[in-house]
Amino acid sequence: MSAETATQTERHSAYEDAIAILVGTMFMALGIVIYTKTVLLAGSTAGLALLLQYATGIGFWWLFFAINLPFYILAVRKLGWAFTLRTFAAVTLVSIFTRLTFELVSFSHLDPLYAAVMGGALSGTGLLILFRHRTGLGGINVLAIYLQDHFGIRAGYFQLAVDLAILAAAFFFIPLDRLALSIVGAVVVNMTLAINHRPGRYLGVT
Repeated sequence: MSAETATQTERHSAYEDAIAILVGTMFMALGIVIYTKTVLLAGSTAGLALLLQYATGIGFWWLFFAINLPFYILAVRKLGWAFTLRTFAAVTLVSIFTRLTFELVSFSHLDPLYAAVMGGALSGTGLLILFRHRTGLGGINVLAIYLQDHFGIRAGYFQLAVDLAILAAAFFFIPLDRLALSIVGAVVVNMTLAINHRPGRYLGVT
């Protein structure tokens, strides 16, 4: 086995997985709070939870946790119990950290364009960390990882298509300028994944 192959297939330790899940979910939570403060919309199940929050006033943290529950069935059947348990932990932590971040962080001024780019960069980096440790955030992330592993479809490109569909549904709930900025944020998130999480370039083995 070559040195390159050995490096690629070296397994993450439980300690490394725990730290990665903790940091990745904190990145995601901060990105979501930035989006919420400027009435922007993310993609995937987080975007659906944000959309429902804007429409109903129910807190994101409750909606995000509840929406992901049905997808654990797919995760168990297709990706195994270990992946599912890590994903459940990540979803729970994002819900908790989002709730806490609203109380720990405040903004006197937050430009919407900056929020779209930085919130997208934070979310994309958080997802990248989680993906490289065989962890998703439920919902579309589970399906994206499954399609990439079994069919070579890049997770970032698949999620971009789904995210754009969610953003189209938001036409009736958020202003057009914020919808346009949300699309910018979605591109930032998914290009971060498409560029940095490619089959064969990095094998996250846990």
